[in-house]
Amino acid sequence: MSTAKRPELPELHPTPGGDRLYKVLGTLMRPVYATIGKVRFEGIENLPTNGSYIVVANHTTELDPVTIGYAPFIKGALPRFLAKDSLFHAPVLGYIMRKLAHIPVVRGSADARKSLDTARGVLAAGGAVVIFPEGTTTTEESNWPMPARTGAARLALSTGVPVIPMAHWGDQEILGYEYYNDENGKQKYRRKVSLFPRKTVRVKIGKPMDVRTLVADPRPEAKHTRAELRDVTESMMAEVTRLLEELRGEKAPQGVWNASARRYEPAAESDTAQPKAGE
Repeated sequence: MSTAKRPELPELHPTPGGDRLYKVLGTLMRPVYATIGKVRFEGIENLPTNGSYIVVANHTTELDPVTIGYAPFIKGALPRFLAKDSLFHAPVLGYIMRKLAHIPVVRGSADARKSLDTARGVLAAGGAVVIFPEGTTTTEESNWPMPARTGAARLALSTGVPVIPMAHWGDQEILGYEYYNDENGKQKYRRKVSLFPRKTVRVKIGKPMDVRTLVADPRPEAKHTRAELRDVTESMMAEVTRLLEELRGEKAPQGVWNASARRYEPAAESDTAQPKAGE
């Protein structure tokens, strides 16, 4: 039985009308979020007050875009997010995502590269782009980051803009997942929602990174090897993880999380489980 193909999304670019709507919705969202979460920022001075930049952050819950976008918004930016394309087709939410010119990602197709081209356009116009390099919410039971995809590295190297690492902790208590074993011992998860009492959500913002120093040829037009893209990606995620460790007051587990096997493995063993470059 065939599945109806979604209509192709038009190219999305920021517009004056969309920016006005973004400012209105962002302003309205702040007191709404404040009813369920007390947001505490550390290192907000590390966010540029002008010019383009890329934010990379850990991904624990669908609430993360609001949590991570909060600090850039109050500093004057209108951050655009890379998000799975299905969200852009949803009723109401899809209209908002399109109107605000967030960036759809269609995985496993030629359009996947188009999302990076759109993001480059946002950055060229002086905007901010937010990427969750893991590509989806973490499946690690304690909410530590998973291996990341290389899209953020490609975008940063091809534009030369600073990368701002950010980590957050607490919003997974509002909207998250609970893991359990069924009667056959198979691990499953269920949605967990807790709006009250109000939770404390902490966001830590690191110093800007110039990832061009991590590759042999820093020119925007340079072609980079898979190893270079992986090294840049791992360097960004290492900084995100370090910030998260400081927020949580504990060290992340050693090794690399293998989502398929649901266990940590030494880095050399987990290479086959890593996302391929460009995914």
